[in-house]
Amino acid sequence: MTSGTAQAEGSGPFRFLMRDFTASIVVFLVAMPLCMGIAIASGVPPEKGLVTGIIGGLVVGLLAGSPLQVSGPAAGLAVIVFEFVRDNGLSALGPVLVLAGALQFVAGVARLGGVFRAISPAVVHGMLAGIGALIVIGQFHILFDAKPQSNGIDNLAMMPARVLGLTPFDLRSTELALMLGLLTIATMLVWEKAKPKSLGLLPGALLGVLAATGVAWGLDLEVARISVPDSIGAAFALPDGNFLRPLANGSLIVSAIAIAFIASAETLLSAAAVDRMHDGVRTDYNKELRAQGVGNLLCGVVNALPMTGVIVRSSANVQAGAMTRWSAVMHGAWILGFVALLPFILREVPMAALGGVLVVTGWKLVSLKHVRHLFKVHGYMPALIWTATFVLVVTTDLLTGVLTGLALSALELLPHVRNLRFRVGEKAVGETVKLELEGAATFIGLARLTNALEQVPPSKPVHVDLDRVHAIDHTTAEMLTEWVSRRKLRGEEVRLTGPEPIMRSLALA
Repeated sequence: MTSGTAQAEGSGPFRFLMRDFTASIVVFLVAMPLCMGIAIASGVPPEKGLVTGIIGGLVVGLLAGSPLQVSGPAAGLAVIVFEFVRDNGLSALGPVLVLAGALQFVAGVARLGGVFRAISPAVVHGMLAGIGALIVIGQFHILFDAKPQSNGIDNLAMMPARVLGLTPFDLRSTELALMLGLLTIATMLVWEKAKPKSLGLLPGALLGVLAATGVAWGLDLEVARISVPDSIGAAFALPDGNFLRPLANGSLIVSAIAIAFIASAETLLSAAAVDRMHDGVRTDYNKELRAQGVGNLLCGVVNALPMTGVIVRSSANVQAGAMTRWSAVMHGAWILGFVALLPFILREVPMAALGGVLVVTGWKLVSLKHVRHLFKVHGYMPALIWTATFVLVVTTDLLTGVLTGLALSALELLPHVRNLRFRVGEKAVGETVKLELEGAATFIGLARLTNALEQVPPSKPVHVDLDRVHAIDHTTAEMLTEWVSRRKLRGEEVRLTGPEPIMRSLALA
């Protein structure tokens, strides 16, 4: 964990400039291949991802409610953008993003950040796992210098044909591209296992892309390479007077709502994870929603990719020692400078290398550890929610999977439907702050509980009294356990009391 972040935000913007400067370089090196790779996985030109990374740094970095979170194009939206662009064309993406950004901003103004935090972890992780699986089977085809199919099932069905079509004794562009993609993947995996501590912050994705690019350039291999414009200014073209006309189509409004919902959920999930990595300023979730809304609105105006807060870049930022929001801001400036001054370097990068980066990134999203944890601690229902969300995201579409997961989450309320009342009381007992919880602790009352927990002063001992709680769902249990763990890691006194079944859920969560 880093320390001192709380003071950093209130002690002048340049007090920690050197630490933020070095962290911003690390985040820039992590972000560059991911911005381009996610754009390609989304079916759009790579500069669209770079533009989103620039806006995520320079604009959202300044406005963010999570000072150490880094925003940019996210793998979690690649699938939905790919399908949208396939069905509606790239020109329709901009107005949909403008509407999605406006919806996020309004949600932040209306203080709905807590609503998104109440989404079941089983739904969120099932969604991310499904997205990860789709990215892996889609980018598998990029490794062969081929285009992905229109959906996950078709991509899966075509995989054997790609492998059987190889001719190892007649190396053509397909075989050469595959070797470069596998070199990228191998470099990333070996570096992750064997990297020396002194170079631990050097990102494996960058090394993998450099290795493949170096081989392709040195041997002058005839493989597909990424294409970027001579001037990044062309990617910031402003819209014309008919820009918003596509929104007359009701289905595009539904797409905007879906993008706003999923981007917000992924952002706030990432922000909560970032908060667990340091002991400084906590996320203002409503401010973060407003910042993301502004960012996506601007991305829509220039027809770039949608953005979210992203955990890979954010964790790199924290681990590199960032202390304030200036690290995220500077990383956006480095992307802009690199693309503006050195675009010819990017044109040497093989497409298969970026496919390799996304295969590894997607695979990491498919975390079976989380569903095992859900089953072990909370029983079959959360595990069923995860599984249903995952399967439907892969076999149908993202929105169907998420909505099904949310519907199944609501079924957890059925045993307690006659008594869903939930109350949080607070009183002082000497120096201790005592929080008294009463009723059914479900996701319906999660925002109320979260607000009460976050208002407890960090220096005070806390007693969370669960004696009058008769039920607790996995969403509330996991949130409460994370909050307790975070305070204990900071050396603060926290005590929980309650009925044995409730305490068992919290002890194992």
